[in-house]
Amino acid sequence: MKLWILRHGEAEHHARRDAERELTDHGRDQVLCSAAHLIGKPLERILVSPYVRAQQTAELVRVALGFTGELMTVPWLTPESEPKFAVSQLPDGGNVLLVSHQPFVGELISLLQHGHVRQPQPMHTASLAELEGEWPLAGCMTLLSVHNPR
Repeated sequence: MKLWILRHGEAEHHARRDAERELTDHGRDQVLCSAAHLIGKPLERILVSPYVRAQQTAELVRVALGFTGELMTVPWLTPESEPKFAVSQLPDGGNVLLVSHQPFVGELISLLQHGHVRQPQPMHTASLAELEGEWPLAGCMTLLSVHNPR
């Protein structure tokens, strides 16, 4: 199984609610830079947080890649989500992209790689991590790379 984890691009600082913050122009550029690293990858699913900035990020990726599948919005990819619960929701296999937020993404990567969240992976805006493993279980995946856009 391949799992890519993408943190949303830079977002505006203020909005009525955190979930309503939108990407900045710089954030859109960051996302497109990261999306370039997904060209030619065999993505089968894109799972995305319901927050506006994550939805915008996933849509930019979809267009950049010509991805024809559905963007699946799931409630367990928000900044406050519990990584252990998220692991229980991941598909058993395939090639999946998650679009989410910090601190969640850093903790999820740590859990998948080390089996705990005590060493969260640093993830800047629009950072893209690639993990591989037979199963998406705590401590059972290998972090292959992290791309940090400029």
